[in-house]
Amino acid sequence: MKHPSKDIIGTRSREVHGKRVVLCITGSVAAIRSPEIARKLMRRGAEVYAVMTQNAQKIIHPYLMEWATGNPVITELTGKIEHVALTGEREEKADLVLIAPATANTISKIAAGIDDTTVTTVVSTALGSQTPVIIVPAMHQSMYKHPILKENIKKLEDLGIEFVHPRIEEGKAKIADTEEIVKVVINKLATKQDFGGKNFLITAGPTIEYIDEVRVITNKSSGRMGVAIAEEALKRGAEVTLVYGLGTATPPSKAKVLNVETAEEMRRIVLEELRKRRYDVVVAAAAVSDWTVMKPYKGKVSTHKVCELTLKLKPTHKIVDEIKETNPKTFLVMFKAEYRVSNKKLIESAYMRLKQTGADLIVANDIAREGVGFRTETNEVFIIDKEKNVVHIPLSSKHVVAKKILDMIKMKLSGK
Repeated sequence: MKHPSKDIIGTRSREVHGKRVVLCITGSVAAIRSPEIARKLMRRGAEVYAVMTQNAQKIIHPYLMEWATGNPVITELTGKIEHVALTGEREEKADLVLIAPATANTISKIAAGIDDTTVTTVVSTALGSQTPVIIVPAMHQSMYKHPILKENIKKLEDLGIEFVHPRIEEGKAKIADTEEIVKVVINKLATKQDFGGKNFLITAGPTIEYIDEVRVITNKSSGRMGVAIAEEALKRGAEVTLVYGLGTATPPSKAKVLNVETAEEMRRIVLEELRKRRYDVVVAAAAVSDWTVMKPYKGKVSTHKVCELTLKLKPTHKIVDEIKETNPKTFLVMFKAEYRVSNKKLIESAYMRLKQTGADLIVANDIAREGVGFRTETNEVFIIDKEKNVVHIPLSSKHVVAKKILDMIKMKLSGK
C-alpha cells in the first residue's frame, strides 16, 4: 500500500519526475529543515529516501522523516547493505545524494574517506559509483572559517561535489534557504538532454602489445578520462559505444562496450564501427600503444634459458589519422599527452597534430604535472579548436573535465 505522504509527489511540477534523491541528515540543529526540503523536492516529482546519523536522531525523530518522505528511514546499516542498495553500481541506484544539513565533522570525514556513519558510508558508495553529491553545510561561523575545513571543502569541490554554501548571520553559517537548495538539486537532476539522438564512439584505456603469449608492453592509463566522457555523454542523452582497452575504470552499464587488447584490435573495431553506422561524435581518448613487437615470441620465453631478450619494435597505425578518412562528417575529438613541456609548446604541438588529422578539437595535457593524466582522479587540459582558440581547464576532477569537453563539443556542433 502506498504511503499517504506520497500523494504530494508531482503536485507542483514534474521537473524531476522519477528521480530518486537520498537526503542525508547529520547532527546540526538545521536538521529541523530537512522535512521541508524533502517535501518540496517531492512536490516537484522526486522520490526521497532519508538517511540519518545517530546525532541527527537526537534533533529530529526518524518518524518525522518517514512521515515527510513516505519511505522507511535508514538509521543504521544492516545485512540489507542499505548503502549499496541506495547508491551502489546498480541500475536502480539513486540519481543524487543531498546532505542537508552537513556538519563540519561529516564534511571532513568525507574528505578523508572515513566511513563510520550511515551518511559517510552512503556518500562514499555514491562517490565510487559516480552518483552526484550536493553538500549543504550548517554550523557555527568560527567552525566554517576553520582553515582545514576550507581545504576539505575545496578538495571535495575538486572531486566534482557541489556545495550550497551557507548564509553568514548572527555569527553562524546558517543553512541556505530551502528554495535555493531545491533549485540547485533540480538544476543538477534536470540535466538538459542536449545530446539526445546523437551517437558517440569513444575510445578509452590502454592497449597492450604482446612480447610473448604471457608478457606485454603497455602504458599506465587507467581509462578514467574516457569513461568519464562516456558517462557524461550518456547523462546528456547520447547513445554511447565505448571501445575499451584494458583499463581499470569501470565502464558505464548503459554504454555498448567493445573490449579490445591491442592497438590493431582497437583500430579494426573503430573503423568497422565507423563503416557500419553513423557516429555524430568520435572521442579518441584511449592511450593507444605507439609501438608493437615485430615478431612476438611463441609460448612463454623461459627466463632460465634466455639471459637477454632483444625486442624489435615497429610503429602502430595511428587510428586518429584514419577516422576522418573513413567518416568525414563525424566530429572528431582527439587527445594528446606531452611530458614536461611549457604550456606554449603543449598548445603548439597539439595544434600541429590537430591539423595533421583534420580533427575538430584536440585535448592536450602534460602528464608530468602533479595530479594530471594517468592513474589520477584529476586532470588539467587545454582544448584547442581549428581556429587555434584555446580553453584552459585548470586541475579538476575528470568528471568536471569531461563536462567541459562535452560543453565545447555542443558549442561547436551548434555553430557557435
